[in-house]
Amino acid sequence: MKKHLRLLPFLTLLLILSSCGRKENGQLIGVLDRPTWKNINPYGMVYIPSGTFTLGQSDEDVRRTYMQRQKAVSIQGFYMDDTEITNNEYRQFVNWVSDSIAHTMMDHMTEDDQGNQTIDWEQQLDWTDETLNDLYYQGDDKFAGKKEINTSKLVYAYEWYDWQAAAHDHGKSPRNKFIKREKIKIYPDTMVWIRDFAYSYNEPFTRNYFWHPAFDDYPVVGVNWHMANAFCYWRTKLWNSYRASKKGEVNSEDFRLPTEYEWEYAARGGRAEAPYPWGAYYTRNAKGCLLANFKPGRGNYPEDGGLYTVKADAYFPNDYGLRNMAGNVAEWTITAFSENGQSFIHDLNPDIRYDAKADDPIANKRKVIRGGSWKDVAHFIQTSTRHYEFQDTTKSYIGFRCALTFLGRSINDF
Repeated sequence: MKKHLRLLPFLTLLLILSSCGRKENGQLIGVLDRPTWKNINPYGMVYIPSGTFTLGQSDEDVRRTYMQRQKAVSIQGFYMDDTEITNNEYRQFVNWVSDSIAHTMMDHMTEDDQGNQTIDWEQQLDWTDETLNDLYYQGDDKFAGKKEINTSKLVYAYEWYDWQAAAHDHGKSPRNKFIKREKIKIYPDTMVWIRDFAYSYNEPFTRNYFWHPAFDDYPVVGVNWHMANAFCYWRTKLWNSYRASKKGEVNSEDFRLPTEYEWEYAARGGRAEAPYPWGAYYTRNAKGCLLANFKPGRGNYPEDGGLYTVKADAYFPNDYGLRNMAGNVAEWTITAFSENGQSFIHDLNPDIRYDAKADDPIANKRKVIRGGSWKDVAHFIQTSTRHYEFQDTTKSYIGFRCALTFLGRSINDF
């Protein structure tokens, strides 16, 4: 018995040593069994390096609005889509939503060890099954006897976290107070081609622009700010589910809309105070060819090569490899619009964010759009021109592209 008692301190010490730093040999070297990770180079995106630039007016402010005041700011490196999101890319989102709804209606679900139910994507969908009838137009809503999906049924639930509110709350409130959830219809509003123009024949675009293969590589339009954010959320989940299948790899940053200031920084392509992405003060090159898709003269839409939109990869890219940062379609940013915003923003990764509520004044629902479009004159396609649209509005001349914050100092470090 005494022998066993003498062994007790030794066994206790051995237990402590075995549970406290046997691998570390008593040294402070950090946690060893961390998951592997490597920075991604997303398909269809280009890297925009960290840097400093002078945002704001690059030419005379002819309207004297003072909405584009100059200010030197620094921007963290990020990735950005080299083109606007195309019809075919957005269609991948639409098809995923329609398939997920159909799988749910068919009860194609699996359950994990924690009791969480997810869709079993291995199951085959039979679109002729009567279980899916509610997805289609019925009765008097049918047109010409066609079996067509009722696109108003394509609803997607997405969520985001209000980091600004959470940071200023100082941990006083429960986490769920800052988790925002919303369900939205995600099918593009094809009626914009008629609604945006009075006394103008554009019905063929309403019927064909989003679904016809001829327009697969054209920028998607008819999406509001919420739909663009929902797409970014879905794109993040799509990528993260793939990364989860890779043993030991962790997820990257979220895909999102760029800030207004990231957009301008990227559009300039490293050219200081350049009025256009190609750097010159003119919209034509030395041969007299127009360098973007916009409205070069009164009633003159086709001279630049496009009567309406053109393919998202048309025209030459800027020095960062980005195409159509001027013209074609204007682009949503994540930034809330304020006329004098550039007079009070921070000089490090500036941004103005506001999640407008349904009952907020309409002025609070303005979001910055950048780049100008196929229907705009040259002033609106300048890199510094700021404009806005309401977040729940769809237009035939507004699309978007995604951004992704780079994790690290420089891509050259990896």
